[in-house]
Amino acid sequence: MAEPEQYPTRRTPSSSSSSSSQSTTSVHVTALDGLVNVNSLFTIAVFVGLSLTTPGQHSLENPSACDAGVDVAKNLLVFEVVSFSFFLFSSLVAQGLKLAINLLNSKDADEAFKAHINLRVLRFGMLASAVGSVMGCSFLMLSMVNVIQIRLGMLSCGSKSAVRSVAALIVLVSSALLVYISTAIYAFMH
Repeated sequence: MAEPEQYPTRRTPSSSSSSSSQSTTSVHVTALDGLVNVNSLFTIAVFVGLSLTTPGQHSLENPSACDAGVDVAKNLLVFEVVSFSFFLFSSLVAQGLKLAINLLNSKDADEAFKAHINLRVLRFGMLASAVGSVMGCSFLMLSMVNVIQIRLGMLSCGSKSAVRSVAALIVLVSSALLVYISTAIYAFMH
């Protein structure tokens, strides 16, 4: 028994070359929605990090020599702003693609998630949005390393808590980014 197609598509009665450059599916809109939602959560993390940029804050380590200096707080602020910029870029590109799919290409209000769109434009926009998210996550990870140094002591002091926290952060976030990048590349190749 043949399974029904889960995401229906509409094809124009034109040649096969133009039908390959146009596609109609709700999967793209759902993927863009997910990307925007994840970016929103990461943006909240950026603002939490920004709230921790108070100069002269003492770490939880006893020796005051392990307190983070002003340069660490400056780096934290720079990384947070750059991270926010990448997340905002990624979300705006994704929202623009959604606007193009939903408003410009849909002829019927009942078919808001089925629209003809140039696949090259869609792929380029989704790739740009994915790259923005990856860069935002990378800079967010760097800013979290600085948050850990401000709160738990400098890594150069050998604070066990700070070293363990940074190691766990780098291993887990790098692994997640590797999975995200791999699946994105796989999706673009197939």
